[in-house]
Amino acid sequence: MDARTYDTPEDTPSRQEPLAALPANAVNWIAVWRRNYLVWRKLAIASMFGNLADPMIYLFGLGFGLGLMVGHVDGVSYIEFLAAGTVASSVMMSASFESMYSGFSRMHVQRTWEAIMHTPLTLGDIVLGEVMWAGSKSMLSGVAIMLVAGALGYASFPSMLLALPVIVLTGLAFASIAMVVTALAPSYDFFMFYQTLVLTPMLLLSGVFFPVSQLPAAARGFTEVLPLAHAVDLIRPAMLGRPLQEVVLHVAVLLAYVVGGFLVSAVLFRRRMMK
Repeated sequence: MDARTYDTPEDTPSRQEPLAALPANAVNWIAVWRRNYLVWRKLAIASMFGNLADPMIYLFGLGFGLGLMVGHVDGVSYIEFLAAGTVASSVMMSASFESMYSGFSRMHVQRTWEAIMHTPLTLGDIVLGEVMWAGSKSMLSGVAIMLVAGALGYASFPSMLLALPVIVLTGLAFASIAMVVTALAPSYDFFMFYQTLVLTPMLLLSGVFFPVSQLPAAARGFTEVLPLAHAVDLIRPAMLGRPLQEVVLHVAVLLAYVVGGFLVSAVLFRRRMMK
């Protein structure tokens, strides 16, 4: 029999370990967010360049090149149509990569999480801080591309400002989903499966490069559960100055991914780190 004693029933491991998967309070995650920010600040320029290079190539390469052949899509030039999709896809990629590669490094390689867990912060605080940080970083990428598109006349001002909260919500959704992948990953190589089997098909099926209406009926039904498709359906009308439709549905789906992804990842991380 375990001879250890505890001051109160709440101090027993059986009560503490399940609760460790949840944040201790509403503000502890800020310490994790700030720690990641201070590290990122030292390499901010290189980091931003890396996050922006790929979507900018898509925007201008496909926008001008393919746009000359396509002409207009849904009543606007192809590059205007593509700009909104590029904003959403950039947020998806930035949030996912930060949660996966950087998050995995801090959790498994550098063991930063283990050090933080020797403080009053719980594992849930750490996971929430990582999600918030990845969402914040992805917001910078999305907003930067949106501003470039607006400056070049490919987005309507001030209606494009309505896309800002959607960008934030989209970043949090994909950060939460990617944290689930990180919790399951045995190594960096594991992330290639997620990129190839999930992110790439989602990029092609969510209306980033062409209207979802051009897809077969079965594929259109599948896009209704894809978070990127809902993000595009909110960001594109805002950037083009059109009325937003089915806002409640799109926001509800993205929120479901935020909350569901966080809860699942928190439980998986507890199982992984508290064996």
